[in-house]
Amino acid sequence: MRICLVGPTHPFRGGVAHHTTLLYRHLAARHDVAFYAFRRQYPAWLFPGRSDRDTSGRALRAARAQHVLDSMNPATWLGVARRIRRDGPDLVILPWWTSFWTPQFWTIARRVRALPGTRLLFVCHNVVDHETGPLSRLCSRLVLGLGDSHLVHSAEDAHRLRALVPGARIVRGFHPVYDFARGGLVPRAEARARLGVDGDTILFFGFVRPYKGLHHLLAAMPRVLARRKVTLLVVGEVWGGRAAVERDIERLGLREAVRCVDRYVPNEEVGLYFSAADLVVLPYVSGTASGVVQMAYGLDRPVVATRVGALPEVVEDGVTGYLVEPGRPDALADRIVRFFEEGRAAEFADNVRRHRERFSWDRLVDLVEDAARHARARDPVGAAR
Repeated sequence: MRICLVGPTHPFRGGVAHHTTLLYRHLAARHDVAFYAFRRQYPAWLFPGRSDRDTSGRALRAARAQHVLDSMNPATWLGVARRIRRDGPDLVILPWWTSFWTPQFWTIARRVRALPGTRLLFVCHNVVDHETGPLSRLCSRLVLGLGDSHLVHSAEDAHRLRALVPGARIVRGFHPVYDFARGGLVPRAEARARLGVDGDTILFFGFVRPYKGLHHLLAAMPRVLARRKVTLLVVGEVWGGRAAVERDIERLGLREAVRCVDRYVPNEEVGLYFSAADLVVLPYVSGTASGVVQMAYGLDRPVVATRVGALPEVVEDGVTGYLVEPGRPDALADRIVRFFEEGRAAEFADNVRRHRERFSWDRLVDLVEDAARHARARDPVGAAR
């Protein structure tokens, strides 16, 4: 099958860039794939973090990616569409995760739909933005309505998509395991010595954003510490609200128990933090799929997560970790303490290793192929629905 893939890769950072790069690699093992990558992602004034560039020494790269799409230059949007038309692919894949990409992807998708024999698949990381509003939903409907099929990561997002695009052809997928940081794993004692921590250790990893619920985990910590000495590592760049995090730590008396690493962690350092941790905690209050839980699985770490988005479909309660209701610091504290008091680390880690195959990249490629085969037929002129 001839495939054209559009999306971010190195030098850009973050979960969507990692996902798109790995998807390209696994698709290219079976198919003829052209990868049209971003030349510029977000303008500096709009990006909420310090930089959208990946400084990893062991960065994930797509050797044959063509860096041609500039988010702020419409001529490049049309240029990508022309390249796709020239290629005459069987399938075009666009990722979707934020309404910022509405004009760019709408422009490309409209032109792709005019190609006879070409199907358009959206890989929906989020059907609507995490911090959503009416405009975000309108943008999602406008762009996703042009797709012939849609790959989503959760039942919740399938429901959202049906509400936005009635009759959409939806394939229920999953976020595959991230194991690219395994080379950075070190013995636990070494990791803790290098980080200056000891004893029971839990990890909150990734960009700190409101929907990820870090404040609930901090609120749980006094309950945890009343029963057991535990260190919490908060590792990831804070996207606004650093002062609020510091206030919570001070107000709750957690200065000795919480270590904050407020920066983007390059790939070669990721394994160090997961090696030091017994348990990864995702106290999200909303969300869809999570690259963090799949990174934990890829590095043999069990999790405590909330029942939001795809997390209940990925975490097997009492098997690969624990699930709790969102917004419940008491429940978070109870499961964290229970994990340590019952000595579940080795058992859960073994279960994680056994369950990883459910979330393999090869299985995801199978679903992409299924979506291409069963995409809905269009009208003869390829007009937007």
